Amino acid sequence: MASFPPLAYLLIMDTLEHPQSYYVASARPFPALPALQGEAQADVAIIGGGYTGLSAALNLAERGYQVVLIEQARIGWGASGRNGGQINTGLRKGPIELVARYGRARAKALFDLAEEGRAIIRERVARHAIRCDLKANTLLVAHRPKEEGWMRAEVAALEREFGYNKARFIPREELDEHIGSDAFHCGIADWGGGHLHPLNYALGLAQAAMDAGAQIYEGTRAVALDEAQGNVTVTTDSGRIKAAYAVIACDAYLGNLEPRIASRIMPIANFLIATEPLGEEEARALIPNDACVCDSRFVVNYFRLSGDRRMIWGGGEKYTPAPPPDIAAFVKPHMVRVFPQLAARKIEYAWSGMVGITMSRLPNLGRIGNVFYAQGYSGQGVAVTGIAGKLIAEALSGTAERFDVFANLPHRAFPGGTSLRHPLMVLAMLWYAMRDRL
Repeated sequence: MASFPPLAYLLIMDTLEHPQSYYVASARPFPALPALQGEAQADVAIIGGGYTGLSAALNLAERGYQVVLIEQARIGWGASGRNGGQINTGLRKGPIELVARYGRARAKALFDLAEEGRAIIRERVARHAIRCDLKANTLLVAHRPKEEGWMRAEVAALEREFGYNKARFIPREELDEHIGSDAFHCGIADWGGGHLHPLNYALGLAQAAMDAGAQIYEGTRAVALDEAQGNVTVTTDSGRIKAAYAVIACDAYLGNLEPRIASRIMPIANFLIATEPLGEEEARALIPNDACVCDSRFVVNYFRLSGDRRMIWGGGEKYTPAPPPDIAAFVKPHMVRVFPQLAARKIEYAWSGMVGITMSRLPNLGRIGNVFYAQGYSGQGVAVTGIAGKLIAEALSGTAERFDVFANLPHRAFPGGTSLRHPLMVLAMLWYAMRDRL
């Protein structure tokens, strides 16, 4: 296994501190943790302090393993502390496509594990009293009239194939009961989903893992990962960890730490803004059921109300590695096209981050020797990371049957490998963005 090239590291790192965002400004108190100095011994070394790594650390520590987790910046620094906070049903692929591709039994097994991931969130929040503004309800809205057919079919398939009856098709004439906008044509309301404050959830998982006995270090970058004689050594910029097993939980920030899996994911940027707080009546007029919302575009708009009634909006197309010079000005027009009533509202926070997608848009879990990994959640990471961490703990403990439901999914490398995958993805994104507009 190879070292992490400094150039690749610099391209994806902006600062070792959390970038300024609404989530950072409203984060729960959490102490800065020290960097790892010298050598540590562990049963399991975990690289990455986001949802996957924290979930694996918590599950393994609860099973009695000695766990050392390192994070190159701060806990929740990556997508886990910057995302839209949406807890959506199932996987990125819906029931019709899953059944067509894998057959009903395998598709249902995948769906059931994803649903268990959502249940894990509710259980962890309740058990560990994690203050993360957990709310119910999701809403998928159609930006084109012709999407009514597949939306009706998806709702029917969820119940027919998977026995899921918490989703309901919403026709155009009822849509104003769910969203205060004329921009959409129909939708799917789902009271089994929800949303939360993503950084506070990550910090709560970290505290729970430490309470269970896991050792967590911040500001500690993995520079090499080597396996020999049944053991794993993680070399950091200030020491090393010797362990029986390792878990790679870096996702979009993997770089080239493990080249054999790097080309299976594509890091893509997303951009978010948060308005000033809205009045209670104004907020209720925008999203009456306080659901999190995403639309049906390929380049998705996603939005929700925060615990203090700010509109948090994610969206916008950007095809170069550098973020736009003014994220707020870049994203706000997308929000105003849907909610023109927010045109005069002040944008108080704007931030960006990277998420990992796969060619199939399904999570990539696997094992290389004594190294486990999970990545490429493709926008479904809030829920699916929880079950990924649990499955890694099960497999490491000797029961890999459920882990293999995901691990046996075929995954192709992005065309062009790690060097050319981004320009080729840009061409594809431009095509789909044009299709959205047309």
